[in-house]
Order: sequence, then C-alpha cells, then structure tokens
Amino acid sequence: MTETAPLISVRDLSVAFSQDEKQSLAVDRVSFDIGRGETVALVGESGSGKSVTALSVLKLLPYPAASHPSGEILFDGQDLLGAKEQALRKIRGRDITMIFQEPMTSLNPLHSIEQQVGEVLKLHQGMSDTAARARTLALLEEVGIREPEKRLGAYPHQLSGGQRQRVMIAMALANEPQLLIADEPTTALDVTVQAQILELLDELKRKNGMSMLFITHDLGIVRRIADRVCVMTKGKIVESGPTHEIFDNPQHDYTRHLLAAEPKGDPPPADAAARQVMTGDDIRVWFPIKKGFMRRTVDYVKAVDGVDITLRAGQTVGVVGESGSGKTTLGLALCRMIASQGGIRFGERAIDALSFKEMRTLRRELQIVFQDPFGSLSPRMSVAEIIEEGLAIHEKALSADERDRRVVAVLDEVGLDPQTRFRYPHEFSGGQRQRIAIARAMVLKPKFVMLDEPTSALDMSVQAQVVDLLRDLQKRHDLAYLFISHDLKVVRALANEVIVMRNGKIVEAGPAERIFREPQSDYTRALLAAAFDITAAPEGVVSQ
Repeated sequence: MTETAPLISVRDLSVAFSQDEKQSLAVDRVSFDIGRGETVALVGESGSGKSVTALSVLKLLPYPAASHPSGEILFDGQDLLGAKEQALRKIRGRDITMIFQEPMTSLNPLHSIEQQVGEVLKLHQGMSDTAARARTLALLEEVGIREPEKRLGAYPHQLSGGQRQRVMIAMALANEPQLLIADEPTTALDVTVQAQILELLDELKRKNGMSMLFITHDLGIVRRIADRVCVMTKGKIVESGPTHEIFDNPQHDYTRHLLAAEPKGDPPPADAAARQVMTGDDIRVWFPIKKGFMRRTVDYVKAVDGVDITLRAGQTVGVVGESGSGKTTLGLALCRMIASQGGIRFGERAIDALSFKEMRTLRRELQIVFQDPFGSLSPRMSVAEIIEEGLAIHEKALSADERDRRVVAVLDEVGLDPQTRFRYPHEFSGGQRQRIAIARAMVLKPKFVMLDEPTSALDMSVQAQVVDLLRDLQKRHDLAYLFISHDLKVVRALANEVIVMRNGKIVEAGPAERIFREPQSDYTRALLAAAFDITAAPEGVVSQ
C-alpha cells in the first residue's frame, strides 16, 4: 500500500433485500473513497440508502435477507465483503467502530454503563477491571457526561436520550479506531453539546489521524466537519465533491432541494383567552440517591425543581435545554407517567393525586409521541395493530370494521398510504415511522399531546413536512402541544411560548417571539448562538 492510497474504498456497491421471493435494490452501484484522516459525509433523505451503505462496511445488515449483487469494500487492502466472520470480529470495535442513530436500541438494557464501555476495552485491549474503569471514567468525561462516577452503575433507561448517545460515542472512541462510522451521532444532542461533540471528534481525528464516514441530515454539521460530501437519493450518489463546492455551487436539483429545506412558517397566533388544557404549579421530581447497606437516602437528583407551566388549546409550549435538563421528566410528570410533587390540573380537574387506575380514563386525552419511533413501536405488530390498539382499549364498543376505518382515516390524515397498514415498523423509513407514531396518538382524538423530540431523527426536508403536519393537526383539532426539543429552528416554527430549562429549573420563559429576539439570560443566548451558528456558542456556558 502506498501512503496516498485511501484507507477505505467502496467500489460499485449494491445492496438488495429479499422478501417473499421479491428483491428490492436499496443501494445501486455506489462508489467513494475515504482518505486517511479524512471525513466524508453521506447526506440524503430518510430511505436514501445512507445507513444501509454504512452498515455494509462492517457487514451488519440482516444477512441472508440482505445481499450484495455487486461491489467490494477494501479496508487497508482487505476486502471486507469477502472476509470471514472471525476476521471481521477483530476489526469491529477496534479498527472500525460505529455510532448508531438510535442508542436505546443499540445499548444493552441489562448491562450498566461501566460494563458496556469496559467490555470494548477488555475485549480488544485486554485491560484489567481497574484500568477499564479508569479509562471509562475518562471517556465519559471527555464526551460531556456530568459526574461520570455516578453514571457508571446506571442503566440505559436511567439516562436521557442525549446521555445515551454520548455513551455510544464513548464506546466507539474507546480504542482510538482508524475509521469511525457515525450514523447521525448528534441526533439526540442539544445544540451546545453538538458543538462540543463535533469539536471532540475533530480533535481526535487530528490527534489520531482517524478517518470518518459521517451520516447526517443536518447540513450545518456537514459544512462544519466534512472534507468531502456525497449526496444520496434513491440508493444512488447523485453528486459528490469537496464540501465548499457542494454548498457554494450545487449542481444537482436534489442537492439544491436539500440545501433549501428547513422548517419554515410561524405558529398559530397566541390567544391568551384560549381555554387552559393543562397547568402545572411548582412541579418537582426528585430522585433519591441511596447508599450504604441500609440503602438510606443521602441526597436527591432534582430532575425538575419548582416549574410552573400553562398550556392552552390550539397553542404550543416549547421546552428547550441541554440533555438532562429535565425537559422530558417535566412532560412525563404532567402526563402522570412518573410520580411528582406539586399541583397538576387537566382542564378543570386536579389530577396530581389520581392513582394509576384512576388515570386510565384520561389516557386517551393525554397522548405522547416519543423521541425514538423505532423503540416505541412494537416490531411484532403491524401498523394497523399498533394504531388500533388504543381504540380497542378506550373505545371497546367499536367493531373491527369501524376500528379499521378509523385507522385508514388517521393514516390518510398524517400523509401515509393506508394500504401500507399491514406492514411492520422495520419496513418504513425514520420519517414514516414518526408519522405512524403521530397517527397512533391522533387516532384517539386527544386534547393534549406531549411531543418528545419528534423531529430529532429526521432529515431537514422531512422535518419540515412533519412540522407542517403538526401545525395542521393542531389547527384542525384545537390541540395543546408540549413540544420538547433541542432543535431551536423547529421550536421557532411551532411554539407560541418557550420555557428554557437547565438543571431542573426554568432559566427563562416567555413568548417565543421575545425569547428568540431578545433572550435575557446568558444560557439562552448560548443556546441560540449554537443553534443558528454552531461555532458561536460562548466559551464556558455549557455545563460539564
């Protein structure tokens, strides 16, 4: 091998999937190189073939359902597609690592964070328990997890979405790989931590001569981190070249479409006289920290600490802040999914003292759309079964035909072909799965919907479509939304009111227009700077 030879060469790669004796082509004769120390970005809409291409590098596709009608992938001269499993195992996690898009489905729910990060170090470097623990602590601190000693014994479900993604990044970087495949690595992270992680990846790239294959829908990140860009659609690369050329002078219509796509428009006008759908008064969610043989409570994690909130019909309250700031915990407390202190009223009824059983009759009116649609949709149920499940519980008088008509109607309302209702979640793209999750919530005709990062995993053009859909549904059904997000561009397009949270407390709250135009706190200004110019976040504002 010469010094100028690329670290990895993808040549004429095709990927086909077989089902019921039918074959569909997901990737069609794709070719690109990644040089040593170079970052190449794959961009395109959901379903364009980006992730399938990346998974092919380490042969992580569901074989034998997946096959390669053509192509080769040469890593340092070795053909990975033709390599035996034993040889690939030595490469995976050491020479080539991958950060997956959906950390909740990638992390083992039965292993602590220390076990999962330490396993990579012990397997490939033969570290002792003590050495692996020390290295794990250093990695967790490096990727921005606060108080890493307290997180070592935590399990994935005890972390926020952003914290889980940071654990995945720590695992991927543990063995200082030659090639890092990053599949939407900052999807679940707030904008300020995005800047930290990108800076960290860039620093490690320079320090170790690491190469990256970076998959993202966020073109702002591409401009910041990539040396070259490959634009994909319908399984083909339609344009590629140096990043500055792609952004400054795009040649293909699809590339121009991507560059122009972002959530636009304004939320419906705020009406101070609109009926109150949900109110929270001095909401507190404190998790006890227990130590010792007797498991005595020695302290509390104050996830939400004294928050007041009002949501009105036809309007949206946006809740923003860093991962772990308490945004999702606040939403779950309002929906009575977790225990909390303080007053909560739904309409005219106080619900803070209701038992789980007493809340059942209200569940149809309080719906949630979760951050990770793949994790929240049962893989064993068809789309029709997923959507009609709530109807079977809350509207038992409906016949099977009536339930099916409701399913067809709501799928049509969210912009999905009703004929696809007998398929399963894995047969849909990320954007389509989120529409299914929205349909599941809307079929019960709720009054209040908690939207927990519903667009974070979607590419820009699909984000814009989902934002338009949510606005349309809100106007049509007079819905109250609690919109939790780290993406301030999406919040600006949807929210009437904005609450900025940090460490469980409200830093700033008020009309969205005023928050975006004249933020009062340094923390809010840092969030806005990072959102609208990711290089502009002030030093020292982001908490570690």
